[in-house]
Amino acid sequence: MGLTKSSVGLNSLDTTDRILRLTDSDKVIALAGNPDVGKSNVFDYLTGLKQHTENRPGRTVVNAQGVCTLNGKNYVLVDIPGTYSLMAHSPEEEVARDFICFGGSDAVIVVCDATCLERNLNLVLQITEITDNVIVCVNLLDEAHKKNIRIDLPALSLKLGVPVIGASARSGRGLSNLMQAVQKVTDIEREYAAAMVGYSKPIEEALFILEPVVAKKTTKSHIKARWIALKLLDCDNALLEKLNAHLGFNILSDEEVTSALLSARNVLYEHGLAGEELQDRALACLVLYAEEIAMNTVCFDNAVYNVKDRKIDRILTGKYTGIFIMILMIAGIFWITLYTAHYPSNLLFKLFDLIEKMLIKFFKEITASKSLYEMITASLMAGFP
Repeated sequence: MGLTKSSVGLNSLDTTDRILRLTDSDKVIALAGNPDVGKSNVFDYLTGLKQHTENRPGRTVVNAQGVCTLNGKNYVLVDIPGTYSLMAHSPEEEVARDFICFGGSDAVIVVCDATCLERNLNLVLQITEITDNVIVCVNLLDEAHKKNIRIDLPALSLKLGVPVIGASARSGRGLSNLMQAVQKVTDIEREYAAAMVGYSKPIEEALFILEPVVAKKTTKSHIKARWIALKLLDCDNALLEKLNAHLGFNILSDEEVTSALLSARNVLYEHGLAGEELQDRALACLVLYAEEIAMNTVCFDNAVYNVKDRKIDRILTGKYTGIFIMILMIAGIFWITLYTAHYPSNLLFKLFDLIEKMLIKFFKEITASKSLYEMITASLMAGFP
């Protein structure tokens, strides 16, 4: 199938938006997912590369690129930074959202953790709101099996309206099927669309007014009109600038769009929804839908498998206990730094002092031996004419 490490053909790290295609027919596949779901394992196995995408605060966020070849076709995999959301409240969220929307990808692989699928579905649903060309990779099935977690993958695919492939990326299991699903999504016309998130009545009424108008004006865009309408209601100016650049015109300069937007916002204002209130309500609907999907597709044979973890989490992240524990940890670090750090430093001082004395003694002995050797040699030479 050509799905081997020899299929590598690109530099793996690119700090720009430029996609390094080998040929014009290459397909670009974005690789998205929450942090720590094995996304990099999927990328490394398919491309043969060993890369780490930095997404720590204060560091430049970059995308890693690599090529996988399947049945003679090249697929440029772009490993975008791990993120829990596309609401763009952090640099990595913004990079992930912008690449999915405006990066020119032909499809998006969303890697999920099988052991906590419900949490991962929030990101999946946000991405399916943008595009139908989505493939869900449920990774870490081996870990889920150890915890007696069973996932009905066909049912999950039916609920989401997109292909769902189970995998264990560390061993490579299921990744061939994943790339076959990618090939089908990018080469064959889809038979059905991704599932649509249902919002509360006021939001749906506003979208009903605005979405048809936006759809008429954005026919050449691959981004769903419903998502664009939702973001227009959000009043995200930074995103609007990028959207206008993507569309090639200022969407708010169209009188029909601005008129529909005003009417839609009036509906929201009547129900007290604007700004953060609108975002919170929309996010709540999305989370509830993710819970519903997980409830119908994930089965826990051992219902108490994570009781201990949850108890520890409640203590460490509790409203009052969490703050108290954090203060204790900071105090402990200061105490270690101020009162106990001199013990290891004294040990190191004594160690290096001992090494210094040994080296001085050694070099003195070498010097003495050299002087004795020179004296004997000079005496012997003096005895010969």
